[in-house]
Amino acid sequence: MHITVDDITDPAVIDLLDGHVSQLRSISPPGSSHALDLDGLRAPGVTFWAARDGDEVLGCGALTELEPGHGEIKSMRTAPAARRRGVARAVLREILAEARRRRLTRVSLETGTVEFFAPARALYAAHGFTECGPFGSYRLDPHSTFMTREL
Repeated sequence: MHITVDDITDPAVIDLLDGHVSQLRSISPPGSSHALDLDGLRAPGVTFWAARDGDEVLGCGALTELEPGHGEIKSMRTAPAARRRGVARAVLREILAEARRRRLTRVSLETGTVEFFAPARALYAAHGFTECGPFGSYRLDPHSTFMTREL
């Protein structure tokens, strides 16, 4: 598996992200889905990684800086065919390593509260994230779980 910064032009990456956004919007009520679309992921200040095995896109994730020293993880996704192969864990480790290189002192994220998101919450907890209140522009939402980790 190779994880590299990606410019989000590969049709396979775009398909993965389109499926990600569509699925999250189908699970979360309007106003409670905070997944970035392609334009949001291509915005200045967002770094996006794709995990690949040869030409196969396995997963992705992104990091943006909310304020000096505080980053947010966005768009973590594993392709359905690549689940349970350690893709999300590897992408998360790459994002956290980059956050440290940037000398961020805290990294946070938002994920859902329903059962579908339980594996994501468990992954983040296993990597030292703990639940917290809303951060950045988020507001309290019964459909959101907010997590953070000091670096």
